[in-house]
Amino acid sequence: MKLSREQLEFFHREGWLFLPELFAQEEVDLLAREAIGIYDANRPEVWREKSGAPRTAFAAHLYNEAFGILGAHPRMIEPVEQVFGEPVYMHQFKINAKSAFTGDVWQWHQDYGTWKRDDGMPEPRAMNIAIFLDEVMPINGPLMLVPRSQNAGDLQASHDLSTTSYPLWTLDEDTVTRLVKQGGIVAPTGKPGGMLMFHGNLVHGSSGNITPYPRKIVYLTLNAVSNYIRTPTRPEYIAHRDFTPIKTVDDDALLRLARAPRQAAE
Repeated sequence: MKLSREQLEFFHREGWLFLPELFAQEEVDLLAREAIGIYDANRPEVWREKSGAPRTAFAAHLYNEAFGILGAHPRMIEPVEQVFGEPVYMHQFKINAKSAFTGDVWQWHQDYGTWKRDDGMPEPRAMNIAIFLDEVMPINGPLMLVPRSQNAGDLQASHDLSTTSYPLWTLDEDTVTRLVKQGGIVAPTGKPGGMLMFHGNLVHGSSGNITPYPRKIVYLTLNAVSNYIRTPTRPEYIAHRDFTPIKTVDDDALLRLARAPRQAAE
């Protein structure tokens, strides 16, 4: 899968790109079912809100077949390799829950700020690819992005250890206000199967979810192989130490897995 010239130009200018319904409903239904099972598991990789609701589940691609396929899917990998011009490896894999009624905020931050300070990543040559497993609506805590804020570079941040159950390097209100005055705020929404990609320095965050509608999103953090992390401080299931370039699977691999139980029953 390759991005068009127009898509690449938009990404480099705005710092993000959304591709609606990139995955079929069968593929998304499989992933959503598997995600619920993972959230219910008692594993160290599953982090929970202060309420006990699931917040995020790390490294599911290492122990779940469906997410293992997603983590090597050409629709995920090839656009990032196209942007970076080199192979990529999996720096981080997580399934963010944003549960109905109890999903907590994600404070304003840059992802590269965390990757640099906590993992020793030399440059912002890593990118998040987000796949919607539920419909993301304006009301259920969509990701809010500040367009063109990637051009601000690596901003000063504070380590917030108390606001939520997940520690994060966050930006102060004055910085966010200044950048929003320059670029505004967008909140990409769409049906399950949509894919959002955004620059590692793009400022973003999300509000809590007090609606009955969950908002599950899978995030693949893909890092250029030459940009491997040097001084990781977080557990390996959060910041991976395997820098092997990802070898992609067939484009229909996830669909075949989604249909396998049904075919076996027929």
